[in-house]
Amino acid sequence: MKKLLVVMFAALAFSCGNDKKNEKASEPVKAATEKPAETKAPAADPNQAVVVIESNDQMKYNMSEIRVKAGQKVKLTLKHVGKMKKEVMGHNWVLLTQDADVAAVGQAGAMAADNDYIPADMTDKIIAYTKMIGGGQSDTIEFEAPAPGTYSFMCTFPGHYALMKGTFIVE
Repeated sequence: MKKLLVVMFAALAFSCGNDKKNEKASEPVKAATEKPAETKAPAADPNQAVVVIESNDQMKYNMSEIRVKAGQKVKLTLKHVGKMKKEVMGHNWVLLTQDADVAAVGQAGAMAADNDYIPADMTDKIIAYTKMIGGGQSDTIEFEAPAPGTYSFMCTFPGHYALMKGTFIVE
């Protein structure tokens, strides 16, 4: 008889308040199997190319080639991940026309300190450019990709064009 009472008491104890435990226990399982709508990544816009390029205190970009499609809107962000000020180790990103001479624009840029190292007499050789930035800063520009072809990009801070340059390919 005592065993029967113990079993009945145990059964009663486990059943008391068990409804709340089951509700709580079932909630995480339900939440874990359902995917909330806000976790889905938005579809990429085929009409826009988003580019993030980094520059550093060693006079380098983190990429030497950028590919986009003709006619795309290009949203380009230049981030200076170094620590030096722009007066000492400033960087920009300048996209040149196909017929532009990197060395000529670089040398002219070195003489254009009053214009953020963008040579005013060579703007016809420049498609787009960021402002000059220092360590910890960034700048974002938007422009339409030019006609298909291969273009050069560079930094126009004095002497940087020798190392800080790359290819911008429009497909």
